[in-house]
Amino acid sequence: MSVTKIQSIGVLGAGQMGLGIAQVTAKAGFPTTLVKATPGDTDALKKRVEGAYGRDVDKGRMEAADRDAALGRLNVTTSLDQLAGVDLVIESILEDLGTKREAFDRLDAICGDGAIFSSNTSTLGITEMAVATKRPQRFLGVHFFNPAPAMKLVEIATTLMTDPAATQAVSEAISALGKTPVLVKDSTGFVVNRLLVPYMIDAMHEWSRGTASIDDIDTAMCNGAAHPMGPFTLADYIGLDVVFHMATNLYEEYGEPRFAPPPVLRRLMLTGQLGRKTKRGFYDYGAKPAVVNEALTR
Repeated sequence: MSVTKIQSIGVLGAGQMGLGIAQVTAKAGFPTTLVKATPGDTDALKKRVEGAYGRDVDKGRMEAADRDAALGRLNVTTSLDQLAGVDLVIESILEDLGTKREAFDRLDAICGDGAIFSSNTSTLGITEMAVATKRPQRFLGVHFFNPAPAMKLVEIATTLMTDPAATQAVSEAISALGKTPVLVKDSTGFVVNRLLVPYMIDAMHEWSRGTASIDDIDTAMCNGAAHPMGPFTLADYIGLDVVFHMATNLYEEYGEPRFAPPPVLRRLMLTGQLGRKTKRGFYDYGAKPAVVNEALTR
């Protein structure tokens, strides 16, 4: 493997996760190329990062000079070709295996032989992506958590083919971001979501059985288990569509009935009630403070 130290990073996908990852990498000193996977305004994306840095400056977490330097390291584009010279690509596009494999096929022809490829997925198989590329030994999972600028953990998922030198280079880069890397084997859900998704699903089952109300279950887990937020608040925060797809992938992988998305989750998703991002999920965020979704109390 020719890359022993990662000095530049490319992020493919400029949604909430991709944008947050690029914000982190540029702030940490890495020249960063953020590629918007769909047509659209790249200037607006850079202004969002500038706004985030500006809030850091206002709160004393960042110097104005460091903000300007970080913005200078961030290139936002719609051209995949601009990833040609990066040492590490972090893919964060649509959670669809075919779409991801197609993107990596194009990147294989663009990026240097020594470049390391990675995916931010947490529920799709890293091995299934790696074997479709020309560099399976330089392919791994790099799973950031939402929101990427605030969350400290990054799961680094290796396959049976991953070169230890690639793992080491990525681990060092993640540490340089001020994040905490943990090494996990390629397995659907890795560690956190493998444990967290069943927790949220179990809470939905307990509510469906009439064990307790949505807000009482949340209150119980916050005050009885010292969780920062309860399972329903957490599901709304993640996005109920994301939780649904994570649960579906886990169920398909392991075949355990307790992973299957419960009816209430499916119905909320089908009606577009996806949590905080749509202002309504298990809770109604149009109210201040949020209240339990009235449709779920009938």
